[in-house]
Order: sequence, then C-alpha cells, then structure tokens
Amino acid sequence: MAWKRGLRGFTLIELLVVIAVIGLLLAILVPALRKAKKQAQAVICRSHLHQWSLCFALYADAHEGRFMPGIDEDWDTARYSWIYTLIPYYDNPAIRLCPAANRTRSQGGQLPWVAWDMNESNPGELLFLKDPLYKIGSYGINWWVNDSDLAIGAGLDPNLKWRRVGQRNASQIPVLADAGFMLARPRASDDPPPHDGFFSWAEGARGMDRVCTNRHDGGIHILFMDWSSRKVGLRDLWRQPWHREYVPQEHEWPEWMQQL
Repeated sequence: MAWKRGLRGFTLIELLVVIAVIGLLLAILVPALRKAKKQAQAVICRSHLHQWSLCFALYADAHEGRFMPGIDEDWDTARYSWIYTLIPYYDNPAIRLCPAANRTRSQGGQLPWVAWDMNESNPGELLFLKDPLYKIGSYGINWWVNDSDLAIGAGLDPNLKWRRVGQRNASQIPVLADAGFMLARPRASDDPPPHDGFFSWAEGARGMDRVCTNRHDGGIHILFMDWSSRKVGLRDLWRQPWHREYVPQEHEWPEWMQQL
C-alpha cells in the first residue's frame, strides 16, 4: 500500500497560489487581447476604405470626374446617393460596415459604435434600395463633395462644394469617413459634441457631430480625394478642408476630447 502515500490533494495555499497566477495572467492577457482586437478592427476599416476608394474612382472616371449628385436630389428613393450609385462597383456588402460599428441600434449597437440604418432615420421608402442590407452602413460621405445645386438645410451654400476629383489639395479633402449617418456636413463653426456619442439626427449647425465619434483610439478613419486613407484625431477634424472656403476656427474642447 506504499503507493497511496504519493497521493494527496492540493493544499489551500497551493490553490490560492494557482488562482493568483491565473488572475495575473488574465490581467496581462486581456488588455493585450483588447488591443489586438482594436488593431485588427482598424486594419479592416482601412481596408474597407481602400475598397471604397476604388468604387469612387471608377464612378468618377465614368462621369467625367464628377461625384454623384447626392441624396438631397431625392430623399425618397436614394437613387442619387453614394449608397445607391456605388452598388454596381462592388460585390462585397461587408465593406459597408466598419468592424468597430457593425450593428445598428435595433441590433443592439450604441453610439459611437453603431451602424446607421436608413429604415430607422429616413421618412421615405428608399425605393431603389431593394435589399435591406444596402440600407445600413457605418461610413458617411462628406456632403460638400457632391455634385448638386440642392441644399436641404439652413446655411448650406452649394457653391462651396468640391463637386469633382482632381483638386489641388486632394490629399487633404475628406470624401468618406467613419460616421454615425450616411452623410455629414461639417462646418468650421460647429461646436464640438459635449460627450462621446452625442449625435443629432436634425443636423442643424452640428454637422461635425456625425464624424466626431471615438471609434479608433482617439480618431476616425477618413478616405481623402487622392484616394488615400488615414486616421485623423478628433480635434484635427476641425482642420480638414471640408469645403472650398473652409477656414479652421478655435474651439473650447469638452473634457472628453481634452483627454484624447
């Protein structure tokens, strides 16, 4: 029966040591895994914007260098918006969603990590968008690049629109960006959002709210008119030439943005 002498359970101290080691390993691994996940999301998001750059470039080439008119031309059908006009130029609907914001509100998504859903925000029927999947997304066009004389909203001058590619400072002009809606009309006078995730469907004078969302560690990803993309810090959004006569203004940053 000598073999029984080698059998014994863990002592309480040994169990506590094992638990402490496991806890320490988790404390080390969990932040690393979260960081790796965010990095992977950023890479995928940039990849999506690259694919959108090809779509925009192909559309512009087919329309004498001009951008699409934009949804202001017909809100009921969306047939002039980028979300409809670019459908023939891609075959992977997944590029409509940033992986950091791939669920709509009805699916449990929350600002700033939420996808927009035109079924939830638009009073029209969007007749040209037959598949519900094409009515959602998490990127928004810079309204100031659209080639249209229409402007639904106060204080919006269509003469300030870029309208076509090939501008001298193309590498600085935003075309498509992480956004809480399918379009945004940023202006230099827009006040910074009071908190992260603040959003106004009735855009009014707060066009910057739709892009000023902390999706990617203090910034968002933007596709520019030279078809390059990069991360832009949230406070730097006010320095981008969103329209032809855009002049940056000084703002008092809310506390949540001061920490970025």
